Amino acid sequence: MTASVLGVMAWKVLDAKKAALASGSSDIQNLVHSLSEHASHTIQAVDIAMAGMVDLLKYRDPEPNRFNRYLAETAKTLPQLRDIGVADAKGNWTYSSLPETPRHTISDRSYFAYHRDTPDNTLRISEPLQSRVDERSSMIVLSKRITKLDGSFGGVVAAAIDKDYFNGFYRTFKLGADGGITLIRNDGTLLIRWPQSDRGTDLSKTALFSKHLKLSSVGYYKIISPFDGIVKHLGYEETPHYPMVVTVAMSLSEWWKGLRTDAIVAGVLLCMILMLAALLALQFRFRNKTERTLREREAHYRLLANNIADIIILIDARSLLRYVSRSAEPVLGLRPKDLLGKSCFDLVHPDDRESVKSATERLDGVDSVSTVVFRHYRGDGTLAWVESKFKLASETDDPSRTEFLCVIRDVTERKRMEDELTQLNRRLTQLAATDGLTGLTNRRTFDSFLRREFESCEEIAVLLFDIDNFKGYNDTYGHQAGDRCLQVVAKALGDATTNTSGLSARYGGEEFAVVLPNTSEDAALKVAEAIRLTVRALGIPNTASSRGYITISVGVAARNRSTLDEAALVGEADTALYEAKRLGRNRSIVYSSRDLQYVDSASIQHEGEFTPGEQTH
Repeated sequence: MTASVLGVMAWKVLDAKKAALASGSSDIQNLVHSLSEHASHTIQAVDIAMAGMVDLLKYRDPEPNRFNRYLAETAKTLPQLRDIGVADAKGNWTYSSLPETPRHTISDRSYFAYHRDTPDNTLRISEPLQSRVDERSSMIVLSKRITKLDGSFGGVVAAAIDKDYFNGFYRTFKLGADGGITLIRNDGTLLIRWPQSDRGTDLSKTALFSKHLKLSSVGYYKIISPFDGIVKHLGYEETPHYPMVVTVAMSLSEWWKGLRTDAIVAGVLLCMILMLAALLALQFRFRNKTERTLREREAHYRLLANNIADIIILIDARSLLRYVSRSAEPVLGLRPKDLLGKSCFDLVHPDDRESVKSATERLDGVDSVSTVVFRHYRGDGTLAWVESKFKLASETDDPSRTEFLCVIRDVTERKRMEDELTQLNRRLTQLAATDGLTGLTNRRTFDSFLRREFESCEEIAVLLFDIDNFKGYNDTYGHQAGDRCLQVVAKALGDATTNTSGLSARYGGEEFAVVLPNTSEDAALKVAEAIRLTVRALGIPNTASSRGYITISVGVAARNRSTLDEAALVGEADTALYEAKRLGRNRSIVYSSRDLQYVDSASIQHEGEFTPGEQTH
């Protein structure tokens, strides 16, 4: 009996250690993947915003006040940004999202020197820097090179992210007293460490960079922490689009603390066995005392089963509940005695019953375990997400005597956190693909959509729109009125492609674009004219225009044999647009490989008459 108890305790110790390490491994790897996605999306949102600014600054220098307001709005829209600005080729700030443009130079910063000496337009992530605007804060600078049309260095666009942004997010996770999260640049430079540590900023010589990252971009292994010297289990993942590595380290050495109750029970059992042996040696005839001792032993096992947090149930071959531990009442609000004899499927959500049934069918022996997550009704009728591990209670050749042991754990809070993280990632993806002012898709999404449709469609047309005399409109009515005008025109374009396979996008400034897959040149011209007439019918006053109201010019281009790629198709539409503006605006121009044919829509009167000297082709 002593050997049996010690054997059970040894098995419990090994099983508890194995379960704790397995659970910790899964939790660490899931968390490091989520944090990697968060870091990637955090940088990606800023990268997308900066890419548009670099493209704009490559061709022209915008008006300072307006561009500064745009930078301030960008910094306000992206919560991770502290500020964003543009420095010229000498390192002096020319634009900034701050109320006052900084007067200090950044020519001595390493990221500025890198962009000045390296003709590379990719995003660069700096090492942690001390802010010169607020010396009490530390930041990470994201920067992109501005390359002029002649290929020369034109300065940098730089955006600052406070380290507190990441620390504020990381501290919401409960990793234990010795847990830690790090964000590292792929050259070993430490960017973020939570909790903060003054030890070590260069991790390039650690095993992570010298060994593990060379083998796999995602992994899990045991380390001695370079920050506090404690043995931990570390999960890491390299972000796919940016040169960063996210790690999560946790100490899983305290798994044995959960076995204290088992040890006490085992000690009590050993004492009882010794006492029983003595009693048997002295008074073998007292059988009633032996039976009482056995009943006490069973009571201890039931005490253990009824006081653990997880719910333990026993199910027979007819899916009826034969045993339910008392933990069912505090966890699910259900009394065990009310459940005995009922079908285990009565409290399972109807949509999940098939998956629960499949989990029991996957068991092929007493050593196999099948896990399933499903919705379970509580005593008050509400639903809880639970994780259930099924195991055969014993192996038998008679199917009618088969019994299943099931351990149920409430994972409602974990499921809620997973759903919130999924919604956050979906929201970040939506923000990255949408123009903030007009609600249309942005330039980046337009380029991706056009590239994909150009490869898959034999016929495709591109329409480029430009609001006529828009600068004069802004100067006359103000930028807020200009923004409202952009929104009204954008709605007209968006309505034109609603419930179709087409896409409307803001191309830049007062320019818009429409992609029409599987559309011929004639059909595209009709769409262009419909949109142009819709905008004209809005009757938005514009005293800066000779016509007295807002109009648009349209360039139309359809794919033909000489169109090499999607960029060439956009170029043709752009050429047609500039021809429309040259011929007097408020018209649609169609581009073809032979000549430029156009519709002078300005000559069409509401009464069906034409202005002398103008004609329609």
